[in-house]
Parts: sequence; structure tokens; C-alpha cells
Amino acid sequence: MNRTRSLLHVRTVAALLALALVLAACGQNMADQPRVGAYQATPFLEGGTSMQPLPDGVVAREFGDVDPAFLTGQDPDGGQLTELPIELTTELLLRGQERYGIYCAVCHGYDGRGDGVAVQRGFPQPASFHEQRLLDASVGYVFGAATNGFGRMYGYASRIPPEDRWAISAYVKALQLSQNAERSDLPADVLESLESTEGSVR
Repeated sequence: MNRTRSLLHVRTVAALLALALVLAACGQNMADQPRVGAYQATPFLEGGTSMQPLPDGVVAREFGDVDPAFLTGQDPDGGQLTELPIELTTELLLRGQERYGIYCAVCHGYDGRGDGVAVQRGFPQPASFHEQRLLDASVGYVFGAATNGFGRMYGYASRIPPEDRWAISAYVKALQLSQNAERSDLPADVLESLESTEGSVR
């Protein structure tokens, strides 16, 4: 009995000793090794800084090989895009209308005049999309404002994916056209249909 107890004691001590050795081998060697932090100066890299330009051909894991203009709303020369970088379709405008109603209408109002519910409850009024300055603005300008924010409006880059920001931007331009259109802007067949409807109402 004593021998069994003694053997058990020896095995327990051996197991604890082995465990102590294993735990002693665990350290912070990898975490504490010498390294260069972001934005830190270093004599070992070109330009003397740890932040290096990306090599040609690098592809972002999040977006893949996407034209930077799609993410920024700017052309390679730094100007704003004047055309959508994606196809303009009815589905795109409907998606833009839906997203606009969720994210934008609360301040900008459903017709874009800057009189949304938040404004009616005391929030500062944003500019109307129908001011001449914004009527003249490009779709890239609208996308840039939605992405980066403008004035009191915070940026939506982290809240709305870029394809939805383009859909919203396209819808805003369509909203401007719809609210400021003249009869002469309508295609002939639409104008004819409209006039026949007006005649039947009378």
C-alpha cells in the first residue's frame, strides 16, 4: 500500500515537474522581438521610414483588383468623376432610392430639400440638393461627400458599401433632375403620353 502510494507520489511530482518545464518554455519571445512600428523612422528602409509604398500589382483583400476611382470618386488626376463608374440601370436607381430613404432622407428629406425629420426636430438644416451649386456638382462630388462627410455630416465609408454609395449618388442626381425638369426636357413619347393624360383629366 505504501509502495503504491509512493509510486503515485513520484508520478504526481514527475507530472508537475514536466508541466512546470513546459510552462517555463512558453514566453513572449515572438511578441517582444525587435521590430519597427508604423510611421517609425528606420535607416534600413528606403526613405528612412517604416511606411513604404505598396509594390505594383498589390490587390486589396477586401475589394480585390478595383479601380481606385470606384472607391474614392476621383479620377487619376485628382478631379471628381463626372460619370458613374458602374452601369446606370433602373435597379441601381431603385437601390439608391431605398438606401437614400434609410440613410439620407432623415436629414435631407425625401425630395432633397433639406427638410427631413431630424431638421424638423431641431437638427441644423443641410443644404438643399436643388441649390444651383449642388445641381452643378458632379456625381463624383456627391459620392465624395457621402464617403468622407461634409460639414456636420459624418462620412459613411464605414457604414455604406461603395456600390450603395454610388447607387445613392446616382439617385441624388436623378432626384435633382426630377425636381427641376422642364417640359422641354421630356422625351417626345413621354410628353405626348403626359399631354393625353392631362386632356383626359380636363
